[in-house]
Amino acid sequence: MPLSLKFVSKVLFRERTITSFRHLLHATTVRMVSNGDTSFKLMNTTLQESDPELFALIQKEKKRQTNGLEMIASENFTSLSVLQCLSTCLHNKYSEGLPGARYYGGNEYIDQIEILAQKRALAAFNLNPEEWGVNVQPYSGSPANLAVYTAVVEPHGRIMGLDLPDGGHLTHGYRTATKRISSTSIFFESMPYKVHPETGIIDYDELERTAKLFKPTLIIAGISCYSRCLDYKRFRDIADQNGAILFSDMAHVSGLVAAGVIPSPFDYSDIVSTTTHKTLRGPRAGMIFFRKGVKGVNAKGEKIYYDYENKINQAVFPGLQGGPHNHAIGAIATAMLQAQQPEFVQYQKQVILNAKRLAEGLTKRGYKIVTGGTDVHLILVDFRGTGVTGGKAEKILDAVSIAGNKNTVPGDKSAFNPSGLRLGTPALTTRGLKEDDIDQVAAFIDEAIKLAKEIQVISGPKLVDYNRVLENDPAIVAKVSQLRERVENFSKDFPLPGYVDY
Repeated sequence: MPLSLKFVSKVLFRERTITSFRHLLHATTVRMVSNGDTSFKLMNTTLQESDPELFALIQKEKKRQTNGLEMIASENFTSLSVLQCLSTCLHNKYSEGLPGARYYGGNEYIDQIEILAQKRALAAFNLNPEEWGVNVQPYSGSPANLAVYTAVVEPHGRIMGLDLPDGGHLTHGYRTATKRISSTSIFFESMPYKVHPETGIIDYDELERTAKLFKPTLIIAGISCYSRCLDYKRFRDIADQNGAILFSDMAHVSGLVAAGVIPSPFDYSDIVSTTTHKTLRGPRAGMIFFRKGVKGVNAKGEKIYYDYENKINQAVFPGLQGGPHNHAIGAIATAMLQAQQPEFVQYQKQVILNAKRLAEGLTKRGYKIVTGGTDVHLILVDFRGTGVTGGKAEKILDAVSIAGNKNTVPGDKSAFNPSGLRLGTPALTTRGLKEDDIDQVAAFIDEAIKLAKEIQVISGPKLVDYNRVLENDPAIVAKVSQLRERVENFSKDFPLPGYVDY
């Protein structure tokens, strides 16, 4: 038989096979429905058909994201491939344990996917698998951090992290003078370190003095709202002086680290955690990296090995979590592949360029930026002395379709009534905004804050009165509506990645 006929025969055979399968599936479906079993039909109905109420709300959220300017520093838009992973059959599988040591059967391919995610995570940060390991099962950043403390800090052991009002995170041991706020301050004894009150830069000298007195088991080099690169070498020196573990939480800056555009915590840290959904642009999940292999040699010439791997793996499961979210682990795998591409490096460079341009644009307009600028993806605006609070700034920006978040600035006493506003550029940069576009964004923010001051002249200092004027005063409502329309018309020119419609 000629080659062309062989090819045609194969095609016809394949088409007949596919057609036969479709007829079989249809017949099976008809048989199930005719027998009174409508569950199959229900399980294969689209969300739009089965739950139009929820579908409509999701569409509204998609419209909000499309029409607005997302400037919350911890948020980003993930890729189509990540979203596809999150809606696959991986969601259906239980897989407690680690690859090769599961408590359920049927995990042959789940094991391969998790191993792939681990390999790609190490490769994304240029880590030698002989020297570093990674757990990709944490549900997010906070569970990852708690797993680290559970693994290497004994109950009521001592930890030191950047104070929340100074730019730290809740999970770094935050507590007030009268109350333990985070579980990390409930289960462990925490001592914060601070930034210099004038510069806003971490006071490493004071950290060194305090650590010598407090003698922590673990020191956290990590931030939630701090716009400068961390001095990991100085952290390492202080940790060594006190026999402490150096744990870096790079959740906010991990994408910048992977791209090599800021210093890496891996050069000096014992353990590193991160979320995967901020600058990494992956799913909402977490990872823990840990040193492994030879740590040093004792006086007898015997090798000493790092012992973090088993402790951390067991803290994640069975210590704190149940079955891992395999759809998220699949999404981590593809996000870590994307993080190794040249386009990803260019994206991270643009994130920083945009953040610097935003800081410059607001500074020129008379706003005070904590630390005087930024090295990373975010800035913190200090409204003290202006009559506007962080909460009022957030409220007016939200009203004109710009999403930021109120945030404490160094010296604030309350996280519920902060003086600052945190703004980030990762999500805007994902949508394609460049420096000239950021200039327009800065102008929009300035107009909004001027509106806030105008509202406050009418309302007085109380937030409840401010909100009432913002929502009900006809002249103010008209001005807000006009600015919102301009912001949304501007935003619509920049597409969102992912699904076009859902």
